[in-house]
Amino acid sequence: MPAAPASDLTAHLGYWLRYVSNHVSQAFARKVERHGVTVAEWVLLRQLLDEEAIAPSRLADRMGMTRGAISKLADRLIAKSLLVRAADPEDGRAQTLSLTHAGRALVPGLAALADANDAEFFDHLTPEDRATLLRILRGIVEKRGLKFLPVD
Repeated sequence: MPAAPASDLTAHLGYWLRYVSNHVSQAFARKVERHGVTVAEWVLLRQLLDEEAIAPSRLADRMGMTRGAISKLADRLIAKSLLVRAADPEDGRAQTLSLTHAGRALVPGLAALADANDAEFFDHLTPEDRATLLRILRGIVEKRGLKFLPVD
């Protein structure tokens, strides 16, 4: 009995999404690594930019990561003097994370790298096509109930 025909890889939207995503992500990773951070560290730093201090558990929920993963990221960023861990003033048993002055100063430059990376890959699209692509991707996120921030 002959095997059922197999669809070509390139016939799948997921293939093309992954293809583009990998290239966009890898290019961005190289850019931020030149500034001493990983993409996951960048995401955590950016999450903290708009916060004075936040509980690691709340950050884990927001980022869709385990508390252990947040703790490891925080430890690395503390070692780089970009983050501080302190006792929660409202609950001495709990801790908070916040950016150091150096961390707060670094984030806008990394955000500019993210903007440049987007421009590198997507500036050839018309504003209408960019808006359509963004709307479609956000629609998929909403429809599928996707919650976790992309950190890899």
